[in-house]
Amino acid sequence: MKILSPAISRLARFRHWRIEQWMTDPVAAQREVLQDLVTHGQYTEIGRKYGFKELFSIRRFKESVPIHEYDDLKPYIERLMNGEENLLWNTPVNWFAKSSGTTSDKSKFIPITQESLENCHYQAAKDVLTLFYNHHTESDLLTGKGLVIGGSHQISKVNEDVHYGDLSAVLLQNTPIWANWIRTPELSIALMDEWEQKIEKLAQSTIPELVTSISGVPTWTLVLIKRILEITGKSTLKEVWPGLELYIHGGVSFTPYREQFRKLIGPGCTYLEMYNASEGFFAAQDDPGEDGMLLFLDHGIFYEFMPIEEYGSGNPRTIGLKEVETGKNYALVISTNGGLWRYLVGDTIQFTSTYPFRIKVSGRLKQYINAFGEEVIADNTDKAIAIACEKLQITVNDYTAAPVYFGDDNKGAHEWLIEFEHPPASTEQFAFELDSALKMVNSDYEAKRYKDIALTIPVVHSLEKGIFHEWLKSRGKLGGQHKVPRLSNDRKYLEEILAIKNRQSAPFI
Repeated sequence: MKILSPAISRLARFRHWRIEQWMTDPVAAQREVLQDLVTHGQYTEIGRKYGFKELFSIRRFKESVPIHEYDDLKPYIERLMNGEENLLWNTPVNWFAKSSGTTSDKSKFIPITQESLENCHYQAAKDVLTLFYNHHTESDLLTGKGLVIGGSHQISKVNEDVHYGDLSAVLLQNTPIWANWIRTPELSIALMDEWEQKIEKLAQSTIPELVTSISGVPTWTLVLIKRILEITGKSTLKEVWPGLELYIHGGVSFTPYREQFRKLIGPGCTYLEMYNASEGFFAAQDDPGEDGMLLFLDHGIFYEFMPIEEYGSGNPRTIGLKEVETGKNYALVISTNGGLWRYLVGDTIQFTSTYPFRIKVSGRLKQYINAFGEEVIADNTDKAIAIACEKLQITVNDYTAAPVYFGDDNKGAHEWLIEFEHPPASTEQFAFELDSALKMVNSDYEAKRYKDIALTIPVVHSLEKGIFHEWLKSRGKLGGQHKVPRLSNDRKYLEEILAIKNRQSAPFI
C-alpha cells in the first residue's frame, strides 16, 4: 500500500498536461466531444428520430434536436429499466442514479453508462487530484486514505439486471480496483442504507485509519465529524487525523457551513468545491484562491448555455463558450455519454472567468430549498401543503419557507411562515402532517429527515393576516404579478417577514 500510493500520486501529477490541452483550446475540445457523442448516438432510437447521421455541425445539431427535460426522456428511461437497449446510447445501460424527482415523480432515474462512468465521473475524479497536486506540490495526500461519505445502495425491482442508487453509491459500487486501495470505509459500510447505524460504523471504522482527505455533502459530513469528536474526546478533527489535508464538498452551498467546518476540522486543511451531479461531473475548483470551478470540457459532455430570459419560450436560444459573459445567469443544457441529449439540468450557473472557463452554481430555475441536499422545489411544497390542509380540513392563504442552518447546538430544519384562513388547533400537528407529506413527495427530503439525524421536523409559524401584504408593500411589490416567494435557499426574505411579525406582536409601551 505504501509503495502503491506514491506511484498513484506520481501518475496524478503527470496527468496535468491532458488538462492543459483542453484548457488551451476549449472550443475545439467541445466540438470533438459533440462529434463523438453524435457518432455513438446515431445507432440509437433517439438518434434515428432526429437524424443524427446527417448532423455535421453544432448549428444543425441545435436545429434538429429539441431541448429535453426529464419528463421528455422518461419514456425512454422506463424502457431502458425494463431491459431494452440502444434507445438513448448504443451500449448497455445497467445502472441508474436516483435523485429527487420532477413535478410528476417522487424520484428520477438518470442512466449511467460505462462510458459516463469511465470518461466522465472517474476521469474527472482523477483530474481533481491532479489539480490539487498542481497547487500543492509537496502534498502527501495519497500516502493516506480518502474518507468517502457516500449514499445508500438499492437494487431495482423492475429487472434483476438493472441497479440503481444514489450517485455516490453507484460510483462506489463500480469503482476501479486502484481506488479501493486509497479509500475508506469498506464498501459494506459505505453502502449501508440505515443512516443512524451508518454514521456510527463510519466513525468507529475510520478513526484508526490514516485519513488525509474527506469528500461528501456538508450535511452528513458535519454529523460524522461531531460523532468522531464525541467518541475521541478531541476538539478538532486534525487532532484525530494530523495528516488531514483536503475536504472536497459539493451538492449544496458551502457558505453557511464554512466557519463551522474550520472550527471543527482545525487549521491547515484545504477546501475544494466540486460540481458532480447525477447527470455528470461538470466542474471542480482548480485553484483554492479562485472564486469558481473549472468547467471540465473533455469529459464526454457537450455544454450549451441558455440565457435565463429564454427559459419557458417556445424555442429557447442557447449559446456556446465563445459567447458567454461573466456574471450572467445561464441555465445549463447538456448532451452526454450517458445518453442525455440537449438535457436541461435545472441548475443555473454564472461564469466567474473565461479562458479558462470557471463557473459557480447560482441557483435553480425554479424556487427551491437545497441547504442540506434535500432539493425541495415549490411543486413539492405546494403538494405537501394541499395534503396537510386536506387532512386537517383547513386552508392556507399564503406561505414562504427557508432553511434553519446547522449551529453548535441545533440541527438543520425548514422554517415556515404560513398565513392560514383560520389557524389550526395545533401548529405542531400541522407541522407533522406537512412533514409527512413532504417525505411522501420528495425522496431526498425523506432521506435527510431519517431519524432526525440531519434535518428535524419543520418549524411552523402562524402569521396574522396582512403581514405578507405589508412585506410586499415595503418592497414596492404590491399588485400585478408580484407574489410572496414560496421557497428561498437563504433566510433574507424570511427574516424580513419575521421582523414585521415581531414588531406587530410587540407589546405597546
